[in-house]
Amino acid sequence: MTRNATATMFMSMRKSLRGFLLGSALFLAGFAVSLILTADADPSPVMAAGDDQETMDLGSRPATFADVADLVRPAVVYIKTERELSSRDREDRYGPFDFFREMFPEGDPHRRIPGGGSGFVIEKEGRILTNYHVIRDAETITVVMGEEPDAEELKATVVGYDTYTDIAVIEVEANRDLPVVRLGDSEEIRVGDWVMAVGTPFGQLSGTVTVGVVSAKGRTDLQIVGGNAQGYQDFIQTDASINFGNSGGPLVNLRGEAIGVNTAINPSGQGIGFAIPINMARNISQQLIEKGRVQYGFMGIRLQELNRTLAQGLNLDVDSGILVTEVLPDTPADRAGIEKNDVIVEFDEKPVRDDQRFRLMVGNTEVGTEVPVVIVRDGKRKTVNMTLTERPADDVLAVAPPPAKESWLGLQVDNSEEEGVVVVEVERGSPASEAGIREGDVITEIYSRRVDDLRDYTEISEKLKDRKEPIAFLVRRDRTSRYVPVIPVEK
Repeated sequence: MTRNATATMFMSMRKSLRGFLLGSALFLAGFAVSLILTADADPSPVMAAGDDQETMDLGSRPATFADVADLVRPAVVYIKTERELSSRDREDRYGPFDFFREMFPEGDPHRRIPGGGSGFVIEKEGRILTNYHVIRDAETITVVMGEEPDAEELKATVVGYDTYTDIAVIEVEANRDLPVVRLGDSEEIRVGDWVMAVGTPFGQLSGTVTVGVVSAKGRTDLQIVGGNAQGYQDFIQTDASINFGNSGGPLVNLRGEAIGVNTAINPSGQGIGFAIPINMARNISQQLIEKGRVQYGFMGIRLQELNRTLAQGLNLDVDSGILVTEVLPDTPADRAGIEKNDVIVEFDEKPVRDDQRFRLMVGNTEVGTEVPVVIVRDGKRKTVNMTLTERPADDVLAVAPPPAKESWLGLQVDNSEEEGVVVVEVERGSPASEAGIREGDVITEIYSRRVDDLRDYTEISEKLKDRKEPIAFLVRRDRTSRYVPVIPVEK
């Protein structure tokens, strides 16, 4: 190696060493600064579960998940229920395989079925918040506090429940003040916030905690097994593991405050669950405690969410909003002058586009309140004032389809026993099938034209047989009516 090459090599090594030492010094300096800042910073506040709501003394360190669990777990309970085997249970036992009934005796027809879930204490006197489906049809309810071998069992009674939101309040008599879970504000949570689910999964793993984040907010249109199809949904989605038995337990933030009530799971096990926002649960539980029932605002309309395709099929010049498919007589909407095919674009000075959120907005409005409602009719905006009444109990309507014929867009129809025509057959892969029309549906309107019988249907189909743009059908199924845009096949 030449003298010049050797000198060059040493100079390169010296530059590399200088860079390494400088980088190391900067790293150590940054690390030291971070330690100083961490030591000086206030720890994350964790609230004690009691009436005084004092801040837990965590010294100079931030709160950990273990601190949150220590706060919350004593106030989370396991709820055991029992109910008698019903005739429906006995029928469902065999389902389509009824021939097994003779091979396997049913045993005692009066035997009791165990069930259960979770709950959490919200008042030190013994009131507990849970899901309605946890205590539904229960003849006996037992609350288990603590864990073995020190678990305590207390008999519980139902204060009230609400089927629309799946919220229930039960109470126990205790000879002491019970620990409580402090209620937070679900409006403050953000997607990505850390949360903890607490409960008794599978009915035996009491005091289980799982941790994750808020995955999403405002989830609606969930198909929940055993849920109320006419219920109100505004779920918090989380990836904190929620399993069978967690229902009714709290979803808490890092301050140990309940921001949700764990309610629904994804049975396919994809790692997400859903919780009722605590603001909704708080409002419902307060009404149950004070009145024994819940009052919801009511307009008196059948509705459907409007999109661009449906608007085109109805020849409307508005792209989004809530389409009125029916106005019930002698209701607030009827008295305010709302008409079928009006499009609601604002409710109480708030824009509306999503049907689930709109129903929730109306339901959450206090009964007797007068609200302005902005509608679009014949292309013009109009404001009407409406005083909401209390939502009545749901009624049930049944439609029995008769046999017959007539074909268009893949549909075969015949006269209905009432107004309209009944669908007796839908050709697989046809425009009507793709749009979601089914056998047994009753069609009462096509392209904003009323259909009273087969004659009306035939006349309209003849006029629209060459139309290539969407055609809106007003379809009645079971107890509701909705518009279905059918897109004809290109010719």
